Amino acid sequence: MKFIETCKNIWKIEDLRTRLLITALFVLIYRFGSFIVLPGIDPTALADLHKQTEGGLMALLDMFSGGAFSNASIFALGIMPYISASIVVQLLSIAVPYFQKMQKEGESGRQKMNQITRYLTVAILLLQGPSTSLTWLTSWAEKVSAQGSSLRPPSSWQRALCSSCGWVSVSPTAV
Repeated sequence: MKFIETCKNIWKIEDLRTRLLITALFVLIYRFGSFIVLPGIDPTALADLHKQTEGGLMALLDMFSGGAFSNASIFALGIMPYISASIVVQLLSIAVPYFQKMQKEGESGRQKMNQITRYLTVAILLLQGPSTSLTWLTSWAEKVSAQGSSLRPPSSWQRALCSSCGWVSVSPTAV
């Protein structure tokens, strides 16, 4: 019964109540967005692909995105760009003197590093998002063109873009 009392007390504090409601709103928005499929994705091909790649790397990527990756949704990347950015910033804090200095500054340095992590997240997202979409579209184009459809396979520049962003190795057909 202590848990119920704690929940009642949390709900009485306006700041905590506001934070809880905002967090719940963000979770609802993300869950709703994880069911919105990207334009140009064939739902039947997506279902076939999901059956083919139930385990392995696809399942791992799907776990990080809350199921959005296998749905080819608008939120498919989930939290992965932020995780990548925070790992990069942590590695930079070991190797680069500027980041080492920021790390030793205390709270103000931590705030600067958090801000850099957020900016780096956006930069990573701007690379990963289009390359992931392009990889999905080219994978399905290859599959459909192999079945005799008029859909064109990917061009050499599309393949180069995907490989330069590192997404060929995790393309749905390669998994």
